[in-house]
Amino acid sequence: MHRVLVLNATFEPLNTVSVPRAVALLLADKAEIVEAAEARLRSQHITLPLPVVIRLVTYVRIPRMMPLAVTRRGVFNRDNHTCQYCRRMLHSAELTLDHVLPRSRGGKTAWENVVAACKPCNHRKNDRTPAEAHMRLLRAPFRPRYLALVVLDVPSAWQKYL
Repeated sequence: MHRVLVLNATFEPLNTVSVPRAVALLLADKAEIVEAAEARLRSQHITLPLPVVIRLVTYVRIPRMMPLAVTRRGVFNRDNHTCQYCRRMLHSAELTLDHVLPRSRGGKTAWENVVAACKPCNHRKNDRTPAEAHMRLLRAPFRPRYLALVVLDVPSAWQKYL
């Protein structure tokens, strides 16, 4: 099933939708085609180019982003799947979350206190701070402003809008 990129009236990317949803937006005059494939969609009464990118006719206000929840996946992505102590890049299954200030000492599960660590480094650090364990962090943990959405097979027609 093909996906269609939806742009705001200001050409900001908003979302992707299915082809039937995109066609519904086009037929309701809520969107217009910006990029189309060579293929055509045919019905008994109408023929449309197959939409690849559509733009909403009216501006849609995007609500403020909610604070990002701390998740394993988010921390691993922020830290580039790299142990923040030994600097080895590992698969998610080989990484753990480490609280820089241990929870037993009042450390919270917050972006500024959690890092990705391999199992041996996390075990070695144990219930201590990095300074007490004589371990140095690759970089201080931080709250990301956003988590980038990684899309692997982006159609070339979308690239100039993303």
